[in-house]
Amino acid sequence: MDDSNNPESPPDDPDAGLRDRLADAVAAEAAFEGWTRTALAAGARRLELPAGEADRLFPGGPIQVLTHLSGRADLRTVEDMEKEGVAGMKIRDRIKSAVRIRLERHAGEREAVRRALAVLSLPFNAGLALKLLYKTVDAMWYAAGDTSTDFNFYTKRATLAGVYSSTLLYWLNDRSAGSEATWAFLDRRIDDVMKIEKLKAEVRSWTAGRPRSASRK
Repeated sequence: MDDSNNPESPPDDPDAGLRDRLADAVAAEAAFEGWTRTALAAGARRLELPAGEADRLFPGGPIQVLTHLSGRADLRTVEDMEKEGVAGMKIRDRIKSAVRIRLERHAGEREAVRRALAVLSLPFNAGLALKLLYKTVDAMWYAAGDTSTDFNFYTKRATLAGVYSSTLLYWLNDRSAGSEATWAFLDRRIDDVMKIEKLKAEVRSWTAGRPRSASRK
């Protein structure tokens, strides 16, 4: 099995620090050059790495760098959520905190993120895009204390994927002070989700109480 695109370095990886520094340098260049070999080469020059070192650290190229950064952001988001005790909050506050922490602290520079989304939207990267999104929302729910193993496991992740994705797109174009417009948008999205969940609960309660004979009419 090829692990070249694994974003998580082994705990005893002697190159972990250098790989992180190169990934950050490439992300800075990607804001101008996109997630390309040009950005990877420019990042290597910024760190004054010897020839061939960037390819050794990221044999999968710029896409592997992007994958690495996404995985690292997931880990850091989980760490921050756990430090702040998000699992003890009400459900809407867990979702809000998870999305805010990811965007405020670990999303990266807006233009680099915009270009990353453009690359991931290409047809041949669709599978990777879904995989990265799933890992992100799964990490958020894990840190939020989710222990579901039934169908709710999937519905929760699908719901958060929608909230996170739409808020991310809004955030990319938000120029309000402190991204306040984004957080207001996030509140509205969560309100919509909570209304739907409340309606679903009411429908389940109503249908559960209906006589069988009435339900067949």
